[in-house]
Amino acid sequence: MSYGYGMGGFDAMFTIVPVFISIVFVLVLGIIVVAAVQGIGTWNKNNHSPRLTVPAQVVTKRTDVSCRRHNSGTGMRHTHTSTRYYATFQVDSGDRMEFSVSGPEYGMLAEGDRGDLTFQGTRYLSFERS
Repeated sequence: MSYGYGMGGFDAMFTIVPVFISIVFVLVLGIIVVAAVQGIGTWNKNNHSPRLTVPAQVVTKRTDVSCRRHNSGTGMRHTHTSTRYYATFQVDSGDRMEFSVSGPEYGMLAEGDRGDLTFQGTRYLSFERS
């Protein structure tokens, strides 16, 4: 008994699937390459920037918490949380700069602190209270 579907539909599907997978693979690989090139470019620019030390004041601090949940094959759910720390400094000209700082450094900074900010490009190096 034939239902008139034939195998043509399956052949077309099996031909499209590898093409689709290849396109997705190339897109993901392209995104990874672009992100790596941008990261290396920023790192290189920071390395070639002068180290500057300027009077500054801590005007604000913030955190960025991200949470990822994963399901394992055993039905267990795992949660991974990470926190990034940021501090914004205002220099005497009125310009503000936000830098990513380490957790311990974040804990040592208080809004309103005045001192000498040392940075290189977009890279935070230190803050010494005066």
